[in-house]
Amino acid sequence: MASKPDTDISAMPFEEALAALEAIVRGLESGQQKLEDAIAAYERGAALKKHCEAKLAEAEARVQAIVARADGTLGLKNEE
Repeated sequence: MASKPDTDISAMPFEEALAALEAIVRGLESGQQKLEDAIAAYERGAALKKHCEAKLAEAEARVQAIVARADGTLGLKNEE
């Protein structure tokens, strides 16, 4: 589900932002947009890309913080 162009990117979950970015890419690849619309879409796409990268970095940090303890249970690094 693609978001509306005026949706606040910072409040978007990763999946929604990625879908919106994919929709923008498809629109730009079609070549059917007016120049000003294409520029605006590109700018929003760049912001969505940055947001998705930040969300992925957050998720990666959370995964890396999970460690296996000697007894086989999982925990966070700061809980050991």
